[in-house]
Amino acid sequence: MNNLLLEVADEIAVVTINRPKVLNALNTETLTELGECLAGIERRKDVKALILTGAGEKSFVAGADISEMVNATPAEGRTFSLLAYEAFGRLENMPQATIAAVNGFALGGGCEISMACDIRVASENAKFGQPEVGLGIIPGFGGTQRLSRLIGKGRAKELIFSADNIDAQEAYRIGLVNKVVPQAELLGYCRKLAVKIASKGSYAVSIAKYAINAGLDMDVANGLKLEAQLLGLTFSTADKKEGMTAFLEKRPAKFTDF
Repeated sequence: MNNLLLEVADEIAVVTINRPKVLNALNTETLTELGECLAGIERRKDVKALILTGAGEKSFVAGADISEMVNATPAEGRTFSLLAYEAFGRLENMPQATIAAVNGFALGGGCEISMACDIRVASENAKFGQPEVGLGIIPGFGGTQRLSRLIGKGRAKELIFSADNIDAQEAYRIGLVNKVVPQAELLGYCRKLAVKIASKGSYAVSIAKYAINAGLDMDVANGLKLEAQLLGLTFSTADKKEGMTAFLEKRPAKFTDF
């Protein structure tokens, strides 16, 4: 891979978008590599959680690569959006829990890729925004859809229509990020969180993730029916037996399903 770094250790994968000279901007090659990388990770039984971050101290992902878009045709713009749709959709729906470790700028496509992760942790220097209307376009990597689901329709419209950037504390206040930590502690905090998640029943985590994601597209009644069905599914696993037996025996569980 020319634009990504992948490290796997202790059941945790760390994927780093590695284009620091252009603030890790997303181009066609990077999005293609990301989709292929995630497809490989989601099939691995030795990876229970994934951390996504950007190289360098200035930027997580500063957005889509404007130099690639400036002369693009309408058809090419749509193709570019669909490429991100595929890669980000894989990130959103892969069985492993995913954590965005957001250092510095998370603008446009950077904000959008962070929203495709299950959990967002920001360093104190992080900046979030959807600046697209200031360029004469709209968010095209999921911003018009995921942002309103995370922070509500009114706040999402304000952020997108104004093209303003917000800092990490404001992002935390409105629910865009889960936690703000000092920059030096960002990856360490995310690793600890990933290890904690990986120590739980990984199959149960993946089923819970599916229930939450799928339930958002349903009314509450159908979402509750789905939850009941999926709970029944987990009762068929060895992890259910092990987890409950370990609880009754007052010992740590040793989960094996995934």
